[in-house]
Order: sequence, then structure tokens, then C-alpha cells
Amino acid sequence: MMFTTRPEILGTFGVVTSTHYLATAAGMAMLERGGNAFDACVATAFVLQVVEPHLVGPAGEVPGVFYSAKTGKVQVLCGQGVAPAAATIEHFRGLGLDLIPGNGLLPAVVPGSFDAWMLMLRDHGSMRLRDVLEPAIFHAESGHALMPRISNTIAGLKDFFETHWPSTAEIYLPGGQVPAARKLFRNPRLAQTWRRVLSEAEAVGGDRERQIQAARDAFYRGFVADAIDRYSRQTEVMDASGRPHRGVLTGDDLARWSASYEEPVTYDYGDYTVAKAGGWSQGPVFLQTLALLKGADLAAEGPNSAVFVHRLTEAMKLAFADREAYYGDPDFVDVPLAHLLSEAYTAPRRALIGEQASLELRPGTVPGYEAQLARMMDTLKRLSPVTEIGAVSNEPTLAEMRAAGTVKRGDTTHVDVIDRWGNMVSCTPSGGWFQSSPVIPELGFGLTTRAQMFWLEEGLPGTLAPGKRPRTTLTPTLALRGGRPYMVFGTPGGDQQEQWQLLLFLRHVHHGLNLQEAIDMPMSHTLHFPSSFYPRDRKPGHLAVEQSFGAEVIDALRARGHAIEEVPAWSVGRLTAASLDEDGIMHAAATPRLMQAYAAGR
Repeated sequence: MMFTTRPEILGTFGVVTSTHYLATAAGMAMLERGGNAFDACVATAFVLQVVEPHLVGPAGEVPGVFYSAKTGKVQVLCGQGVAPAAATIEHFRGLGLDLIPGNGLLPAVVPGSFDAWMLMLRDHGSMRLRDVLEPAIFHAESGHALMPRISNTIAGLKDFFETHWPSTAEIYLPGGQVPAARKLFRNPRLAQTWRRVLSEAEAVGGDRERQIQAARDAFYRGFVADAIDRYSRQTEVMDASGRPHRGVLTGDDLARWSASYEEPVTYDYGDYTVAKAGGWSQGPVFLQTLALLKGADLAAEGPNSAVFVHRLTEAMKLAFADREAYYGDPDFVDVPLAHLLSEAYTAPRRALIGEQASLELRPGTVPGYEAQLARMMDTLKRLSPVTEIGAVSNEPTLAEMRAAGTVKRGDTTHVDVIDRWGNMVSCTPSGGWFQSSPVIPELGFGLTTRAQMFWLEEGLPGTLAPGKRPRTTLTPTLALRGGRPYMVFGTPGGDQQEQWQLLLFLRHVHHGLNLQEAIDMPMSHTLHFPSSFYPRDRKPGHLAVEQSFGAEVIDALRARGHAIEEVPAWSVGRLTAASLDEDGIMHAAATPRLMQAYAAGR
């Protein structure tokens, strides 16, 4: 048995794990009060918006994958908002832009998470809106101990906020000072917003579903939408282009949109079936990587061995190359997922995995998609800059503030819950970080900037179009074992999300590690392929490895041709996971990295 940084939680009543201990505690409180996994997930998510505001905000987005014991089905929750009606290539080109900036108001899409949480609560939860909102309102109004990373992020952006985003400075620089780490921090403006939503919801009477619908109306057709519309139309703010711009998001865009459910994309891997969101996410990369590794004797190699890391990295490079060439919103483009996951397509791709690291971006050729592939490769050649190993890459984990001349790390959040009835849910809330878009004064939060994932080039799967979902990196996972819902897991981390999750899953499946053991193992990832985030850079051959792999393994990877970036131990990945055995024992784990994620249960 391995020593771990903390115990794997074992219980029979329920488990909650998330990227912040206060959020986990809020979710566990819902279970203790008789709520189910869906109630707990919603309460956890709202607290995350308060205690991790540099990672997620109320106007962000969320995909979820869940199993309902009542329906007996695995489904995907789509809380990814779409591009505004006025978000056209012509508009952005008219502003002299080749890429959509990564911050400000221009890249705002419809906020998706609030409606997704309301849909989940209405259809699968059991508690009242007040029950699940009260923990978040408490922490926003009464305060919480500010995490050091938040304080450091604010400190690095102090001048930028004061000069360019004064509404953000008003909230996050109280009295003109950087709030101290581990000291009390409040966002009373946000608390007021949630109290007004709750008041308007409860004004319709005591019916739970009517209250939830009234809350949706308040956000998407009421005072929240009005404030977003006004601010976007009337305010010019500085963004990463180096110039101030107004937004294109309107109240009409919010009013026309709603969250939805869809069927997952699945792949059978031995005794396991893995369920992910579709081609509007990067979820199928996980499945393609499993297909490429099918038949490999991964159990014969140690979970930290150079061979294991090499094979996984090379398989992921091929899968991520296909992501660039073929993934997009299936409502707008035909994403050939069945073909990409077929053995006929995968077998020759598998043969490309050699003993040496590839330095090329090698998407496969799908019949009928040759012209699209050529356009994509041409676009990447022109607009995806190659950067040096060790240079800062710009994804949500590294939210860039070019106008400020500084880069500050942000990230995403994650929640996994299993309850005593067998419901299980995995969600990855993100977007609306305070360093990505200015605070809307009346609301106490800013907008999501996910439109930066679109291309301003015609004929690509990720081409910008009104009403289209950006291809998100957010990618929760649910795995069945022997046909039974078994495990939910995920992580923040932009393009690294699939990579860290694959390490967890494969170490658990092939090497018999429990959830905490697998999470505590050294982590790695590659930035070989184009980033999903502005300015869409790539680092051919790159492989970041935690120094805890040890010199022998790192040297062996370097000898295989990987461009190694050694990073400190305990610095990569923010995984959480939960599972349910046939005998009813629940397991839960959370990463010790950054010292704030926690699992709870009984």
C-alpha cells in the first residue's frame, strides 16, 4: 500500500469532492439535510463562484455528465452558452482583429451556468432554491478567508484594474488595497444579486418548480440580463488587443438561450465504458486516446515509468491533432466522431506511435473532409505561433493581461458527487473569472470570455458564427464498470484536463491504484498542439513533468526526444474523483496540490 497525502474517503451515505473545501462542505451539508447528489452539486457550484472567483464566476459556463438513479440514464448537461447574434466574422474583422481577444467584453458569450444549475435543480434535485443558494450568499455577504493565490493575482493586476477596469477594482481592491491572503474578504454586491434573484423567485409562491423558473427569468429575461445588456452596449473596456472595445452580447441573446440535455459520447475500454460530452467539447479526445492505447500492455509498465508516460503522451498528441481538425458544435458542423473512434481509423493512427517523440502536428484524414483539413492546417500555420519551452502559454490557467504587461494564472473548478441512492454527477464550472472580464457594477461579477476559442476564418469546425457553441475545454467524465455507473472525475486546467484525467483513470484501471493514490502520483502534460485560448500558441515536442518523477525517468523521456519542462513537485493538476462499488462503498479523493481541494463523505 502506498502512502498518500490524505486518506481516500470511504463512505456509504454520500461523498462530495471539489476544488475548494468550503464548497465541498456546502455540498455535504445538502446531503446531510436529505438532499441528493444534484442538490449538493448545485450548492457546491454556487459556493465555488464566491470562494474561487479567479477560477469561475456566476456568468460562466458548465458541462456536466451524470447518472440519475430515477431514470436509469447517463446524460450530458450542456451549460455552454453560445455566441451572440452580433458576433460575426465581419464585425471582428472590421475591428482589425485576426484573433478574438482573450479578455474584456468582445469575447463574451451567453452565460450558461446559471440556467444549467436551475435545470439540474428543477429536473433532478429535490431542494428549494433558497436551500442551495444560502451557503453562497453567506460566504459572499459575511465573507471567507481569501486564498493566497487570489490575493497574489489581484496584486499583480492592481494597476491594470485601477487604470482600465475600475468596476473590478471597486470589488477586489477594497479601499484601494490588495486584500490580504487568509483574511476576511466579502463581495456584498454579489450577495445582493443572489438575494434579489431569490426574492423574485419566492414572490411567485411556494411551488418549487415555479420558483426555479422565476429565477431563470430574473437572470435571462429580467434585471440580470438588463444589467449585462447595458454594460456591454455602453462601456468600452481595454482587452488583450491593446485597445478598448464594447461587447456584442445583448439581453436578447440571453433571452433566446437555455441550457439543455443530450446523450453522451461513449467508448468501451475493457470492462469500462467512458461517457463524455460531444464534439462541442474536447471530451472525445479522452475517448480517442483510449482507442489509440487499446491493446497496449500498460499494466506491464509502472505508473510512473518513462514508457507509460511516453506512450500516453504520443497517443494524446494524435488525438488532440484531430480535435483541431474536426471538433466543433455539432449543431453547425458535422463532427465525424463515429469514424474517429472506429478501429478502421484508429489502427493506422496507432501505428504512428513510435519510440521517439513526434515534433509534428499530425491529424488524420477523414474521407470527405480533406478540404476542411487543408484549411485548418493553413490557419494553424498562419495564426498559431510557436513559442519556446518554458514560456507562458495563454489558456484559462494562465489568463493573459497583455494591456497590463503581466500574466496572472487563473484556472477552472470541478465538482463530483455520489449519494446514497446511487445518483452521481460530475461538473466542471468555469468562465467569468475576475481577471478575464470587468465586473458589471450592479451585479458584482463579470462575463465569460469563451468566444476566444472561435476562429475568424471561414470553413473551419471552430469558425465563429452567431448562436454557435465555442469548442470548450471543460470536460467532466463518468465511467461505467461492467455496465454499472462507477466513477465520476475531472479537473480544471484548460487543454490539460483530458491529460491529467487520463493519468488518473489509466493508473486506477491498469495499476490498481485507489483514487487518492492515483491523484497523488506525479503528473505530466504536453502543450505540443495549439492552445484553445488566445493567442493559440503551441510548443512542438513539449512535455511538462513534475520533478517527483525522478531524474532517471525524466532523463529517459528526454532521451526519447521530448522537449522536457521540469516543473516543481505538487504543482500540476487539480483532480478530484469519486466512485461507487457494487457493495455500496463510496470512494472520494481530491488533490493536495494548491492546498484547497477536499473530499468529504460518510
